Amino acid sequence: MKRILIVCTGNTCRSPMAEEMLRDLAARSGKLLEVRSAGVATQDGLTISAHAATTLRRRSLNASGCSTAISNREIEWAELILTLTSSHKRAIVQMYPEAIAKTYTLKEYALSGDQVMDDVAEAQRLYSEWQVRQALGQNLSPEEQARLFELQRRIPDFDIADPFGGSLAIYEQCADEIEDALLSVLERLDSE
Repeated sequence: MKRILIVCTGNTCRSPMAEEMLRDLAARSGKLLEVRSAGVATQDGLTISAHAATTLRRRSLNASGCSTAISNREIEWAELILTLTSSHKRAIVQMYPEAIAKTYTLKEYALSGDQVMDDVAEAQRLYSEWQVRQALGQNLSPEEQARLFELQRRIPDFDIADPFGGSLAIYEQCADEIEDALLSVLERLDSE
């Protein structure tokens, strides 16, 4: 049974919705997953937001969870950590460097193996090269600059926006975006 931890900021909106949706999708497809969620900037025991609860209930999912602050216990428990934004991923890696190999944004993991991830790797390589050259008083060639800008334009945003404070419709859109990524995650888990 694979253990997956889903992480956002306060663990009252996105990650509890993702936790319940992934648990449900896995059960319906016969996959054995254990799923938890946590927040990088929260305290234990906060109830999920009213709109997150409504969104879950509309999908016939459990809406009774409480927040969990990220801790070493969750990091050690998880075999895979999926964050809702790149900043959450950075926070996890800064606090728990040993978790780098198992930490991804939800969309990054969902798209792994896709051409977009090859673009990300190339852009990271070019950006690193650019930083080294700048330190030496040099620059990328015009062709390299053009390629980097093209890659940056093509690469999608790996973040799922925080619906906190938004309308119920915003929460529903967020849940739809999360569900789309989770379906791809389940497909990827099938192939591993």
